[in-house]
Amino acid sequence: MSQFVNVRTEDNIAFLSMNRPEKRNALSVEMANELLEALHTADQDEDVKVIILSGEGKAFSAGGDLETLKRLNNTPEIMKYMNQAMEVIETIRKLDKYVISAVHGFAAGAGFSIALAADFVVASSEARFISSFTNIGIIPDLGLIKALTERLPPSIVKEWVTSGKSITAQEAFERGLVNRIADGNLLTYTAKFAQFIIDGPPLANRFVKQLVNHADELTGETNRMQETAIQTLLLQTEDNKEGILAFFEKRKPLFKGE
Repeated sequence: MSQFVNVRTEDNIAFLSMNRPEKRNALSVEMANELLEALHTADQDEDVKVIILSGEGKAFSAGGDLETLKRLNNTPEIMKYMNQAMEVIETIRKLDKYVISAVHGFAAGAGFSIALAADFVVASSEARFISSFTNIGIIPDLGLIKALTERLPPSIVKEWVTSGKSITAQEAFERGLVNRIADGNLLTYTAKFAQFIIDGPPLANRFVKQLVNHADELTGETNRMQETAIQTLLLQTEDNKEGILAFFEKRKPLFKGE
């Protein structure tokens, strides 16, 4: 039974909620382990079509657990903790299913990294995003600099990281870091936002996620070959036949991932 991650499945959505509210959902070793297990379980559940990741209490996540970091005394211990935390980020990116971060309160430090690792970000109007690493004399980790520089000019990234300033949900939305600002209850709004994923073709969605996430790693020729191979596969699926039939019958397609 999970202690640090609450899990429930409803209407094809796996709701995963980080559950250390007294520590603002700081990423401890135990919570990272439970989060990894919950993500993999949801990804393998045939009834789940999308995963929504949120936090209990007053914040999404305060980032790295400072009490844990304080106890790390040598390079092997630090590397083990860092690698485990990074595995959370890499798992979110590698899952076949889409992950949506539902952010309220603040997403600070590694919490900011986790939020941006998701495929989509929905934020409450009062949410704040903070690169707080330099406040304790370290650099951003868990891929945050890469995630930010993929979306923002270098000068903006340097300002945000160096100053440790708090970014409002509105500014994050205007900068393209947030897909939607929730109107009303955050999880209810996020579940409604997820409906286009639930209704969409699972196989095509899976390939879209991986192609986008690895676009910067592919040459033009490699990308063309990969697209052609994937499209050849998808054009022979039942979902493709259903999509075409629904188009001519002027109705909504019912995709089954087949």
